[in-house]
Amino acid sequence: MTTANSVVDRPGPVSRIAQVPRQLSPDILLAIVAFVGLCIAVLMRAPQLLEPDDYAYRAAIVALSHGHILLSNAQYLALGHQLGSATSSAGPGGHGAIQQWDHLANGLWISEKNPGYPFLAVPFKWLGALRLAPLVYGLLGCIGLWFGARRWLGRWGGAFAVVLYCSSGAALAFAWRATMETFTDASLVAAGAGALLWTLLAADAAQRRRCLVGLAGILALVAATFARYTDVIALGVAVLAIIAVARRVGITWRALQLWTTGLVVSGAGILAFNQYAYGAWDKTGYAAGEITFSPSALLPNLRHMPAHLVQAMPMLLLGLIAVGWIAVRAATASRTADPAARAARRRDAVVAGVVGAGWLGFWGLYLCYTWTAQMAAQSGSAIHVIRFYLPALGLIALLGAWLLARLARLRMRLGAWSVAAVLVALVVAGGWSYQNLVTGGAGPGGAPGGGAPPVGAGPQGGGGAPPQGAPPPTASGSLGAPPSGTANGSSG
Repeated sequence: MTTANSVVDRPGPVSRIAQVPRQLSPDILLAIVAFVGLCIAVLMRAPQLLEPDDYAYRAAIVALSHGHILLSNAQYLALGHQLGSATSSAGPGGHGAIQQWDHLANGLWISEKNPGYPFLAVPFKWLGALRLAPLVYGLLGCIGLWFGARRWLGRWGGAFAVVLYCSSGAALAFAWRATMETFTDASLVAAGAGALLWTLLAADAAQRRRCLVGLAGILALVAATFARYTDVIALGVAVLAIIAVARRVGITWRALQLWTTGLVVSGAGILAFNQYAYGAWDKTGYAAGEITFSPSALLPNLRHMPAHLVQAMPMLLLGLIAVGWIAVRAATASRTADPAARAARRRDAVVAGVVGAGWLGFWGLYLCYTWTAQMAAQSGSAIHVIRFYLPALGLIALLGAWLLARLARLRMRLGAWSVAAVLVALVVAGGWSYQNLVTGGAGPGGAPGGGAPPVGAGPQGGGGAPPQGAPPPTASGSLGAPPSGTANGSSG
């Protein structure tokens, strides 16, 4: 029975809300402040289209918001007219409102970019809040990093990982660019890596929870791969790690079956999309030879990229120090008398080895990218070339968080103060880098673009201008109608 006293003693809604901040631990508050700071820094700056890739993605998102993946010629012209009217100035190089789209042999048009990001962004376009897309996926990345690093490193590990992830100039610059996939796919990699790290280390958690969190991690990595096909590196490393340690960490056969099913079904969906959109399961929107990797590009990239990367992601230095320190600790583990300490050192070495393999895979591939070897030396090119290295951002944050957590455990005030000083320095450096990247990045930039020339431009690259005599934009060719003369010109 409810008494008068119990009613009086029960806290009301206002008092419960007032108690929430007191219930949040300092590490949670630090992580929240870091993410909120990222959002504020991003949303305070007006959006801007910096390179052809922005125009390609914007057109794909708008087309998909009307239900179309492939466009007829009339729809393509109508979309160019619509976006040209909405753009206050010409695109990079003075070109039109649609850039880097391909004119297919069947007469239809499609963006040459990897197709996943428009699908991830279109719900926000429908809501009129496209700028929130990278921030929401960034939140997922932060949540994954927080739980994964906290399970690995202890209470403050998650907060350190989130601060490192949100504070770099690279993260800020690409979270600001909602018409680019860069921060979104990096965040999905971070979310997947964090979720799988938690799953593999949480031996004391319920098997059902481990199974579902692991599945979410794998699907996040698949979604990242759909947005940027080279993110398959992270997916491949994760699969190999699961195969290697599943029995040792107590992953059940049922969980492995579910994860395999999710991976196969989602992977088959990507291949089916390629078959539908590009005519073959192993084709993409890029022409053969347009995107090239070569060992000959390694030295030119090494001459210029390290400076760009350190300025945009200074926490990479923490990650490198962490890898070295973990390697030394693992090599000397046998000299430690405490069995628990030896096990902890070996566990750190395994985790760092897997995380470091993903980092090395991404950066090793793009250090052989021929386009960045040509672009990296140009003034104002930083924002255009560092984006290929961003998928490793969450992995670097995990390694950097290990170093900070280790320093914080030093039994002296110097440890805590040194961590605080490092975090403050990184935040300041991130703000400076963010300003330099976005103010110095306007210009031609962009990844190599074959495909179609901009609407209204002459023939160029590997595509072609709209066919001679193409019909002008009319009601029958508007984006709201299916492409005339084709049954598969829309996603619906």
